[in-house]
Amino acid sequence: MRDARGCIAIPLLCALAVAGCGGERQDAGAPSGQFDLDVTAASFPAEQRMAQASTLKLEVENTGDRAVPDLAVTVETESGEVGQAPVAFAQSTDDPTLAASARPIWVVDEGPPGGDSAYANTWAVGPLGEGQSRTVEWKLTAAKAGRYKVNWRLSPALEGDVSLGDGRTDGSFDVTISDEPVPARVGADGEVVREEAGR
Repeated sequence: MRDARGCIAIPLLCALAVAGCGGERQDAGAPSGQFDLDVTAASFPAEQRMAQASTLKLEVENTGDRAVPDLAVTVETESGEVGQAPVAFAQSTDDPTLAASARPIWVVDEGPPGGDSAYANTWAVGPLGEGQSRTVEWKLTAAKAGRYKVNWRLSPALEGDVSLGDGRTDGSFDVTISDEPVPARVGADGEVVREEAGR
């Protein structure tokens, strides 16, 4: 009797285990297909100065016939050295005396609201409905003099089998940061007021 129950119980447990291991695919709810986006305006001052505030701004429009699930923007400053990975508003360095592996070119004073993601170079700013537009911007302060190329590109989502249509979805800015001091004056309240660019 015990052997008979055991013979029934073991296959039943195996069947339950297999059913539990199967389940739904992790990417079952991920978006798929083509989405149509277009950057109608992109701006970032080409001439900047050390300690000068500026704004990198993209005007993004959903030109398709369905909502974009989670508009994401990746920003990368081209590396000054061959073989170094690009960083958003910085450049990678092999200098062992630095605590961080990247040296900031700009300080990010304020990024797109709620846009932080698990990716260091990418901001996810949420869904964008059919026919809707959104301004995506970063408020920055120049921190290192030199000439730089900043590349940007869009994605309709951070996951899933997605693609983009024929709109303008990537681009770049060539920027020169001068080491000349930013013009400043003392305001009526006694605080130092510095010149701003692109705001």
